[in-house]
Formats: sequence, structure tokens, C-alpha cells
Amino acid sequence: MKLFWKTAFGLVFLVALLGVFYIPAPQSVIGGASNPADVAWMLTATALVLLMTPGLSYFYGGMVSKKNVISTMLQSFIAMGVISVLWVVVGFSLAFGDSIGGIIGNPLTFFMFNGVGLETHPALAPTIPLMLFAFFQLKFAIITPALITGAFAERMRFSSYILFMVLFTLFVYTPLAHMTWHPDGLLRQLGVLDFAGGTVVHMSAGFAALAGAMVLGRRKSHLRREKAGPAYIPYVLLGTGLLWFGWFGFNAGSALGASATAVLAFATTNTASAAAAITWVFWDAALGRKPSALGACIGAVVGLVAITPAAGFVTVGQSIFIGFIASMVSNFAVAWRSKTNLDDTLDVFPCHGLGGVVGMIATGIFAKDVGLIYGKTATFEIHIIALIGVAAFAFVASYLLFKITNLIKPLRVSEEQEELGLDLSQHGEAV
Repeated sequence: MKLFWKTAFGLVFLVALLGVFYIPAPQSVIGGASNPADVAWMLTATALVLLMTPGLSYFYGGMVSKKNVISTMLQSFIAMGVISVLWVVVGFSLAFGDSIGGIIGNPLTFFMFNGVGLETHPALAPTIPLMLFAFFQLKFAIITPALITGAFAERMRFSSYILFMVLFTLFVYTPLAHMTWHPDGLLRQLGVLDFAGGTVVHMSAGFAALAGAMVLGRRKSHLRREKAGPAYIPYVLLGTGLLWFGWFGFNAGSALGASATAVLAFATTNTASAAAAITWVFWDAALGRKPSALGACIGAVVGLVAITPAAGFVTVGQSIFIGFIASMVSNFAVAWRSKTNLDDTLDVFPCHGLGGVVGMIATGIFAKDVGLIYGKTATFEIHIIALIGVAAFAFVASYLLFKITNLIKPLRVSEEQEELGLDLSQHGEAV
């Protein structure tokens, strides 16, 4: 155990020294003048997206058992540290560096933020500093592995999670970000539309979560069919509020400027989430269940997930339909999952994975002027192909990364540690 932490500390120390002695080149590709309004909005949006990760920690932390609240919340918080440093060193370059075959960026293009300055960039950031664009994209990279943690909550070693998070970011997230959002990316060149991360963030996290739940296996409490209630539902409500609030930066910020498109994304984001929340509650009540705060929160987040790829491409009315359909699909999927032996602790795959799938399909159907309802089949067809490809890539690659992580560092805590709870066994802290 100590060897892992000594190695991790040593790597941070080396990066810190590199930061002192490595002198990055100034930005070489420079666009026109920056737009002050766009800069102000994107600074705000970047902060909003970062707020989503603490929001997620409350959302997940409130749903697990009382002996695992701190460990679950910390898995989100630690991502802000690990991924921030990794992004500066090589992550941003892999995602947005000079394209290598449309699959991945050149790791040397922006290594240690080499060439990432305070000027605009004609292809990546035409009206805002390139450094601001890089940090806006960082916040997406932070929350993606944090989303996965809900699937293996209450049973994964903290050290193993950190190792997996780094591997996932390097080998799954950055290629998907490059293929989807880089001007020369493969999926973007094929015509795939992903306004704010339906494929890059939510599908990748959802299918990685499915792989993680399968590799780690079932919790002992799940095997015993124990019904442990959520630790603290007010945390879930708080987390949902923070996620909903931060999501305006997530989606409206993806317009990369203070524009009419940002306003549209803002409006569709709020409306889809509202529709999904009430759909979940009303459907549960229609089936004879009590309308619950937990159901309203889960529904709201599913709506936010589903509208993400379509936010700037669809009408406000269509966003209601997208939220409704996504909520119903995820509700059915959660009910089905609960009858199987799959132990996706917090239903990451039914909510984020399938929510992303619904959003991807909806984008192909409703995208203004190029969607299926406008008589254009090409966009819909390429979205279905991309959906299958992204799902397969995210699942298979993540499955292999979980296996590789397990070879280096066992994924699961011991039975005694699991029974004690990860708060005490992994961190020596308790609520």
C-alpha cells in the first residue's frame, strides 16, 4: 500500500519540478481579438461546470449507506485534483492537440500547456483565450470519471480508483473528446453532433460504469438482498440543485460565447430537466408508489443528461419530449436492473448511459435543419453508427482498464473492510 502512495507522491513531485524548470513556448497559433462578453460568460460557465463535481458528490453521497458517505463524496472531490494536474501535463494535448488520424491529439502539442496562452485560437477558441477554453474543457474531464464512481460505490479501494481514473482519462476520455470536438476529429468530420457531451461524458461514463459493476462484482449486502436506505436524502436534494445550477454552464457554456445559441441551450436544459423530474414522480405515483424526493432528483438529472448532446440544436418544445422519453427509459431500466444480479450501486448505467443514448438518438432526430424530422436521414444514420461505436469502445476499453488496474492494484477492498465501511477502512473518518 505504501509503495503506491510513495510512487504517486514521487510523480507529483516530479511534475512540480518540471513546472519550475520547463519553460513553455508562447502561443504560436493566434486568432483575432477576444470578445469581452464571451470571456466573461465563459469564465462564469467554467466555474459553474466545476461546481457540478461537488454537486455530484452530494448527490451520490446522500444515496449510499451511512458508513460510505465520506468515501463516496471524496471520490468526486479527488478527481478535481488528479485530473486538473493530468490535464495540464498531457490531457488537454491528447484531447485538442494536433490531430493524429482524427483519433487522438499529439501529446506534445500542448504538453505542460506549451503554446496555451491568453490569445484566441482560430479553430478552438475564436473569441476567448485558448487557456480559458482549455480550463473549460478540463471541467468536463473532471466530472466524467467521477460519474463512474456511483457504479462501484461501497466496494472499491481508493488507491485503485485513482489509478483507474488516470487510465480512463488518458485512454477513453481524451480520444472520445478529440474525435467528437476537435475540428479534425473523426466523429466530427463524419457529422456527429454532440453539443455538450452526451457521448464524450455521459455515454462514456455510463458504459464504463457498466463495465466496472461487472468486473468488481456484487457487494456483500447486495448478495444478501439487504435493503439499505439512503444515508441522507437532503444531501441528494442539495446535490441535484447544484448539478442543475452547474449544468447551465455545462450546456449553455458549450456555445463558447455569450450568444443566442447559449440562450437556447440554457432554455432547453432547464425545460428537459423539469419535464424529466415530473415525469419520474408522476409515473411512480401512477404505479402506486409514493412520490419521492429521490425519484424527483434522479428524474431531473436524467433530463439534464439526455438534453446535453442536443441542447443547442433543438427547440424548447422538443426538449420537453426528450426529457419525458429519457425519464421513462431510465425509470424502466432502473426497475429492470433491480431485478437482476447486476450491482450498479447508484444506477449510473440506466441513468447516465441510457440517458446519453436517448440524447444521442434525439439529436439525430430533432437537430435543426439536419435531423430526421426535417427529412434528412444522414445525420440520424451516422448518430446510430456512432452510438454503437462509442458504446462498444467505452465498454470494452473500460473493461480492460479495470482488469489492468486489478492486476496492478486489487480493485476491491477486503470483506472485513467492506463490512466496516469505506469511510473508516479507507480514510479513518466517519460521519
